[in-house]
Amino acid sequence: GSAGALSPPAAASKWVRLNVGGTYFVSTRQTLCREPKSFLCRLCCQDGPELGSDKDETGAYLIDRDPTYFGPILNYLRHGKLIINKELAEEGVLEEAEFYNIASLVRLVKERIRDNENRTSQGPVKHVYRVLQCQEEELTQMVSTMSDGWKFEQLISIGSSYNYGNEDQAEFLCVVSRELNNSTNGIVKEPSEKAKV
Repeated sequence: GSAGALSPPAAASKWVRLNVGGTYFVSTRQTLCREPKSFLCRLCCQDGPELGSDKDETGAYLIDRDPTYFGPILNYLRHGKLIINKELAEEGVLEEAEFYNIASLVRLVKERIRDNENRTSQGPVKHVYRVLQCQEEELTQMVSTMSDGWKFEQLISIGSSYNYGNEDQAEFLCVVSRELNNSTNGIVKEPSEKAKV
């Protein structure tokens, strides 16, 4: 018919195959277009030249993303719930939700991450301590380059070191600590920690 481009055969229009990083997913156009602004909606509902989507030899849309995290994305579009397997990192799902531009899912995952943080930080806070040995001249540099989350605890002078040249270098032990529950997600609750040093 003359409207060829607009009306593909019914079966072809309903089901969509996606090849995400080498793994196949099958879904319906209706599911993929649930979020009108999303990448997936643009991909399969405006299959025009502007997106220039590549298809593999089976006719599946090629998406160069991690398939592990695509499952929760697709399931969210199917039933509107965020379900993440225990072994999957929420941050990974967040990354994909942002890539596919699914705003409501991005919000959900961020809430989930925040809830988890609150839950862990209510427990007893474990600290991990490190002792670093350094010479007097290295001290300021070391303290200023201390990474986020590490807190300066104590400085112990251990006298001057062996006399290498003619000048004595004072040696110090520098004790630093950080809270354990923050170290996993790289979010430091007080970014001003560095400034206090």
